[in-house]
Amino acid sequence: MEEAAAPDDADRPERDADARASAGRAGRSRRSRDSRPERPIDEQVDALKERVYATFTGLAIVLVQHANVEHVTAGRATLTLLVGIIAITAAGFVADVIAHLAVHAAFPDGEEVGRMLRTSGTAIASAGVPLILLALAAFGVFELEGALRAASIVYLVTLGLIGFVAVRRTRVAWWKQLTALGALVALGLGVVLLQQLAHGH
Repeated sequence: MEEAAAPDDADRPERDADARASAGRAGRSRRSRDSRPERPIDEQVDALKERVYATFTGLAIVLVQHANVEHVTAGRATLTLLVGIIAITAAGFVADVIAHLAVHAAFPDGEEVGRMLRTSGTAIASAGVPLILLALAAFGVFELEGALRAASIVYLVTLGLIGFVAVRRTRVAWWKQLTALGALVALGLGVVLLQQLAHGH
């Protein structure tokens, strides 16, 4: 029995060393993940707000162009959406700078400017897929009407997912979540209608 156990005793230091090495690698990996800086809650809120606003605006632009597709070229549709989203991004950045000046009586430092750019940049990110669809239409890959319809679906799905996730995070009763989601949908439709009226004239 002692002779049979001897090989296991001889291998034990090697197994212990392997276990310590694996634990060390796991610890370093976990520390690496934990050391990644997370965006502050306020910055996440502002970024999501910009994305939602830009999505509403982009959807309104796309719907108006879809309603007048006979009089719009694919290149013009792409340029209109791009200019509209860039304008929203610039307006959001300027608004942040003005608000900072008014509240803090000083210009934002480099870190604050970086935060403002990240927040405003989410507006451009919201138009990524719709712009690609319209650009493909401009190159003749898709018909413009189909591209505009697909872009509007992308925007609607984006808004729906954001609203659904937001309501689910409340952790209230299911019927309250359903009521809140219905209210958000109704408000969203009202916003889209108003923006269509604004962009259509």
